[in-house]
Amino acid sequence: MKKLKANLFQIIFIIIVIILIIIAVVTIYQRETEKEQQISEQTVAEQEIYQDIRLGIAQYDTINPLISNNKYVQEISRMIYEPLLRITEDYKIENCLAQECSKTSDTTYLIKLKENIKWHDGENFDATDVKFTVDKLKSGEVNSIYVQNVKDISQLEIIDEQTIKITLWKAVPFFEYNLIFPILAEHQFITENFVSSTVNPAGTGMYKISEVTTSEIKLVKNEQYWEPKEFKTQEVKINFYSSVGELYNAFKLGNIDLISTNNINLDQHIGTIGFYKKEYKGREYEMLALNTENKVLQNKEVRQAIGYAIDKNNIVANVFGNEYYTADFPLDYGNWLYNGLTSPQNYQLDLAKQILTENGWENKYGTWQKYIDYYTRRTNFTLVVNSDNSTHVSVAEFIEEQLENFGMQITIRKVRDSQYRSYLGNKNYDMIIIGINSALNPNMNTFFGENNYAKFKNEEMNTILNEVQNIADENLSKEKYARMAQIYWDEVPYVSLYRNKSTVVCSQNLMGNITPNWYNLFYNINEWYRLK
Repeated sequence: MKKLKANLFQIIFIIIVIILIIIAVVTIYQRETEKEQQISEQTVAEQEIYQDIRLGIAQYDTINPLISNNKYVQEISRMIYEPLLRITEDYKIENCLAQECSKTSDTTYLIKLKENIKWHDGENFDATDVKFTVDKLKSGEVNSIYVQNVKDISQLEIIDEQTIKITLWKAVPFFEYNLIFPILAEHQFITENFVSSTVNPAGTGMYKISEVTTSEIKLVKNEQYWEPKEFKTQEVKINFYSSVGELYNAFKLGNIDLISTNNINLDQHIGTIGFYKKEYKGREYEMLALNTENKVLQNKEVRQAIGYAIDKNNIVANVFGNEYYTADFPLDYGNWLYNGLTSPQNYQLDLAKQILTENGWENKYGTWQKYIDYYTRRTNFTLVVNSDNSTHVSVAEFIEEQLENFGMQITIRKVRDSQYRSYLGNKNYDMIIIGINSALNPNMNTFFGENNYAKFKNEEMNTILNEVQNIADENLSKEKYARMAQIYWDEVPYVSLYRNKSTVVCSQNLMGNITPNWYNLFYNINEWYRLK
């Protein structure tokens, strides 16, 4: 009996050992299988992620960035061609091909170039290429958007292969921001007519041209790029389309991955599903200028009341279907010098009434009035608007209605374009609606300097305008511009109205940190990727 029990325990023990061995083998097999599956999935994921990105150009003319006047070409060319200095996502200026840019006098700049930079064809980049590019832009041969960038250069001297000296005809505030034009290689055009040449210019950028056909341009990563970069996007394919409508349709069909537009009716063309948007403030800035030498408008409290009595949100909703942004200051488009500031000037009708009342104004017979210098002054103003601009006319009508409801009498004077320009030049208006394309540089002289649209004079503002041109310290610059904004909101020489909305529309398969502004759509494109 004891022997039988012993045998039984041996059998049970053996069975348990066998079971444990089987479990161990199965576990090891499962782990190996899972590991292989993970490796396989990782490989598949990499194959799905590291793809080309597909873009489009409507009405392609030439890839030469000094000749092309096509906005799509200009946007895409920033991946291929580089400037001496470039603009960051928050509109700072920073070195690109230049190692250093020093202002040695009001009209002189010394620029040291980066060393060991190669053109896409393997040749060395040096100072002769910069001089060649500037000379071409100044020659009158090309009708380029960059001609304005070099018009104030009187001389460009080559000091050595890596150093140039630029002399200007006159002092230009923030001239460094003009040095953002693309540099081309001189050696490619020694035997070529620059304008009629069929050469596809080499660049120094992250991507280089590998092929150009009648229907597309193919870019590949620049293996010799001077700045260390990780390239998830190995290739960029750019398809040609005969019209913007075709471009929109190609996006809708999934043939391209990204389009940019200022069209506020975009949804009518591409629908509302299958993509995501990256919206950002555009450069079109609209404002109401107030003539500060007018007998009534020279009173700051009247200008302040106007600022509080205009409902900008209502205007944007009714005129633009909420597809524009309300504006607060000329630099409120994302400029680093404005970021972090909050305008106190918004629609507050009660505050507008309080300001006038506390300063001795009375609302009689439907208008505010005050006895000043032996005269009864009333808030009756003429508002000049360009009748050829239907949008401005609509905005003027809303401003008229809002101010009249508040107790100011507004007469809209609709004039044709030539007469409107005469009003602007002579500054003979009470109020006028003005549209301006914001500059990349933070020069505020247009708004507050000599002969500005509001005839505005302020000693502290003039001091700041002169100081900020030569301040290198970023924190001090921000302090000065913050003070400039405070003076603007307190003195109200203008009422900022609105700014256009620009949009980058991306397919749902396009991944990455997409952070466009109106200077460059393709920051960090090397880190983007597309899923199949």
